[in-house]
Amino acid sequence: MDKRWMSMSRSSDEYKAGLEDFLDFAFTNGSIGEMILCPCIRCGNGVFVTREQAKSHLIWKGFIKGYTQWLAHGELSSNLHHTSSHGSSNEVPPLNPIDDMQGLLQDAVGVLNQNLDVGERLEPEQPNIEAEKFYNLINDSKQPLYPDCPQFSKLSFLVRLLHIKCLSKMPDSVFNTLLDLLRQALPEGVNLPNSYYEAKKTMKELGLGYEKYDACPNDCTLYWGKDESKIKCDTCKHLRWEGTKDDPTGEKRKVPHKVLWHFPLKPRLQRLFMSSKTASSMKWHVEGRTKDGRMRHPADTPVWQSFDYQNPEFAKDPRNVRLGLASDGFNPFKSMNVNHSTWPVVLMPYNLPPWMCMKQPYFMLSLLIPGPYAPGNNIDVYLQPLIAELKELWDVGMTTYDASSKENFQMHAALLWTISDFPGYANLSGWSTKGYLACPVCHKHTVSHHLRHGSKQCYMGHRRFLEKEHSYRKDKRNFDGKEEHRVAPPRLTGDMILEELRSYKIKFGKAVNDNPELPFNWKKQSIFFDLPYWKNNLLRHCLDVMHIEKNVCETIVRTLLNVDGKYDNLGVRRDLEEMGIRAGLHPITDEFGRAYLPPTCFYLDKKEKELFCKILKKVKVPDGYSATISKSVHLKPSKLTGLKKIYVVKLFVLGNCFVWKRKLLLYYAS
Repeated sequence: MDKRWMSMSRSSDEYKAGLEDFLDFAFTNGSIGEMILCPCIRCGNGVFVTREQAKSHLIWKGFIKGYTQWLAHGELSSNLHHTSSHGSSNEVPPLNPIDDMQGLLQDAVGVLNQNLDVGERLEPEQPNIEAEKFYNLINDSKQPLYPDCPQFSKLSFLVRLLHIKCLSKMPDSVFNTLLDLLRQALPEGVNLPNSYYEAKKTMKELGLGYEKYDACPNDCTLYWGKDESKIKCDTCKHLRWEGTKDDPTGEKRKVPHKVLWHFPLKPRLQRLFMSSKTASSMKWHVEGRTKDGRMRHPADTPVWQSFDYQNPEFAKDPRNVRLGLASDGFNPFKSMNVNHSTWPVVLMPYNLPPWMCMKQPYFMLSLLIPGPYAPGNNIDVYLQPLIAELKELWDVGMTTYDASSKENFQMHAALLWTISDFPGYANLSGWSTKGYLACPVCHKHTVSHHLRHGSKQCYMGHRRFLEKEHSYRKDKRNFDGKEEHRVAPPRLTGDMILEELRSYKIKFGKAVNDNPELPFNWKKQSIFFDLPYWKNNLLRHCLDVMHIEKNVCETIVRTLLNVDGKYDNLGVRRDLEEMGIRAGLHPITDEFGRAYLPPTCFYLDKKEKELFCKILKKVKVPDGYSATISKSVHLKPSKLTGLKKIYVVKLFVLGNCFVWKRKLLLYYAS
């Protein structure tokens, strides 16, 4: 199909005619009911819309830049079908959209030939183990649930049952009872597993399996690798299993105190290439990215380009995978009052285009670290299986089938950086984000000052990062009363970190008290330095934007509304007086000894607070942009709650609504 119309003006007749052709194609090949994924710039193939909505969006906003191969709208699958039907005498039969077991197997195993019959072999030689698993699954997908059953195969019915079990949180014993009932109710010869255990074994062949490793409850030891056979922790001497009166060591029952869930990374990366829907997208960062010097994707950053320059063999094949790692604690019981913290470790493949790489279907859960307490610096103990996989993927790689080019290749993978909030940054990097040297960028050159009256640590001196002639460097009045002429501190490289920590050996575990005193703010040498390329990465750890925006927004709003006097109080004013700055804000003591706080330039009286909250109560934002702001705004008294959900209100607060925003930002910059 001629797609030159996509680069023409959206008001031209050629664009409108081509758009109608696209909509016809999309609703024929890639629709779900009466809707398709909208490929406009705003929706980014992430929202289902009707034909009229898609048409108006694409005329108003236009297509995603570089979206010339309509993968999300059935172009690749249409081409494969066209090739099969014209290049072979055996036409591919249409798939049942409700029960697409052949498509499921194709994505899981990566075999493109969908016409394989039971017992058929790809080669005359004896099949290998992986091929034998595939033939068994093919057999299950074609074998009816019971003789002459038109609706379900054995595999499709089993998938539906397990789906219901997950959604309803059905216990294993109830599932086994349900299987017994179904065998009695359905006609003779029904093909159902005898238990949940057998059902799980079948599903594991689809690549959805996981491994479980016992761990010490004090986070000292993971019983994996060389420690796999141990029955007691060498550090804290805690037994591996829970004991009873009859079994003090627990070796008979083998019920562990703590379990790490490991979801192997290799088969999940293979699946990205085995699926016809994503294989070509994994090369988008080279083949489909617009290279005009603007930053739209991690591939446009100096970090990515420096990594490619240092590792030319890895960069030679665009199918080699670049990964990001994110981790944070959450409460799985949906209650903030319960003191419990479970830590998932999630990986994101950055080869994909931006409208895909940060979507939930492409997030890969690698580790699930159990609670009830956060692992803290001991997270390295649990990262061992993942680091071992990443080292193997870098050094050796793994043979993978590319469904887009229909060839096998040796896939390699590399971890570019981690993403976390500020406390998580400390756990992953090993640099403590508390105390006098909390800044991980300034490192040992951090400038900090303890506020005596406010009892807080204040970090200053960041005007050093401004340009040499920047006006803020000489602005004494709005900052700390001093001019700033120092240069920025040197960037902390991986070699510098290794040199500082080379002679220190750290033991992990909550019960360890004899670790050596590390220099500066170091708590450990991160396990990520076991990766051979990690020390050369320009950016090893990132802070996630959500927490920064939420914290900045919360601080500004609470200061404006003077919530509980937390940010502007007598202690803060005393500190300003002690530092000798902002004389107009120093507290004034009257003849009775009472302190009066002069109003600030951003002070809101009662009526202004009410007006502020009334506007926020009625403010409207685009769909999917934020949570419902009005539910978090209270008019009497005028206050906001639940700011973690509505941090996007920053665009309103820092917009054209407040004339004192520059003074307020300067106040916080100091």
